[in-house]
Amino acid sequence: MSKLQRVRHEFVDSIPEHMDEGVVYVCIPFAMVGHKCCCGCGNEVFTPLAPHRWRVTYDGETVSLADSIGNWSFPCQSHYWIIENEVRWSGKWTRQQIESGRTRTRDLIGASASPAFVPKPDDTKRSLIARLLRRAGRDRSS
Repeated sequence: MSKLQRVRHEFVDSIPEHMDEGVVYVCIPFAMVGHKCCCGCGNEVFTPLAPHRWRVTYDGETVSLADSIGNWSFPCQSHYWIIENEVRWSGKWTRQQIESGRTRTRDLIGASASPAFVPKPDDTKRSLIARLLRRAGRDRSS
């Protein structure tokens, strides 16, 4: 496995079924960003764009994601930031730090007054949601 130091981005209408390594797919219609884990393990990472979750910034040439990507449920447990298409690696977190971060995130989401993204019930969106749920199930069994 080779850790990436840089990624490129693509704006897409939906997250593709097959994601290429080193590409961050930004899907504004579904408020979602997807990419393969930057550590090289091949796991697919999905970051929902919403208040108190992740934000994407586009400066006309590069993208940045905030907050960091902490792949705590993957065997690699990689932790990194994507800033201006550059991957900036962070140290591993302890189990206690991971649980504290998860609790803080749950508290922030619960405190949110309104959802940032409410999908419309059309076939395209249901298809994406079903695909994401299938992938999540596959990732847990790996």
